[in-house]
Amino acid sequence: MHQQEIRLKPGTLWTSLKKTTELALKSGALKSIPTELEIFEKDGIKFVIRILENINRKNADKAKKDQEATKTGKEFNPFLPYEEDLFVTDISNTHVCILNKFNVVDYHLLIITRAFEPQESLLTLEDLTAVWACLAEFNGLVFYNGGKLAGASQPHKHLQIVPFAETDIPISPLLKTAKLENDLGTIPEFPFLHAFTTLKMGESAEVTLEKYHTLLRTVGIKPLENNMQSGAYNLLFTREWMLIIPRKQEEFEKISVNSLGFAGALLVKNQQQMQLLKNIQPINLLNNVAFPRQQN
Repeated sequence: MHQQEIRLKPGTLWTSLKKTTELALKSGALKSIPTELEIFEKDGIKFVIRILENINRKNADKAKKDQEATKTGKEFNPFLPYEEDLFVTDISNTHVCILNKFNVVDYHLLIITRAFEPQESLLTLEDLTAVWACLAEFNGLVFYNGGKLAGASQPHKHLQIVPFAETDIPISPLLKTAKLENDLGTIPEFPFLHAFTTLKMGESAEVTLEKYHTLLRTVGIKPLENNMQSGAYNLLFTREWMLIIPRKQEEFEKISVNSLGFAGALLVKNQQQMQLLKNIQPINLLNNVAFPRQQN
């Protein structure tokens, strides 16, 4: 275990984020993907669905990297080294902040480990210390796609944070109905297996880590050798709460879902997928990629 040393100067992250974004757009390092947005509401549950207008840009970049990987025999890692033009700031001696190269939401940050750690490894005290350092700077939604089945696109450990007020998160109203016992509980409207807990701004990373492990245990995910996870899962958390959903598959009817899907934000590739999603209904999409809720 490393001795954690925070390098992020308080009050500087938002300024650094805006400055890096501006420069990265000018240099072409940041390739924002434009989207159209639709709101879908059913039974009081709201979903924000974005249609990707230019997924080809990301696909072409991936194809190029795959080709290079085939030639060299080494899988491409965009975080080792990361692109200098995407670098936002040092957070600690173990983590740095960089921009998400193909962002859909403005100011989408990645919190990455300096040294390689697998995305299927469980979160550590260092990870959560880095996250709280960022959340102290601005209000946001933090998420982690724990493994390929959970929507992770890179094997190098990276948490993500998007600036969001609590009220901007589509599922926020549902969280108020959470049934809690000793700060641990479930959301009645969620038909899939999950676990929910409350957090307090300013609580220690040690306390958050303990709550994270409690949620994992509650949904049946166990730590394996070398701190690896026993199953894929999505994690969402803000200054106020944490939610974990175990995953059984990455997509349903060719519509992929990552952690943001469980926050009520979904992505589709075109109008045909949008219509399909409306027919399936977003809550059923989530239900199909997660495990069924255990009946008491």
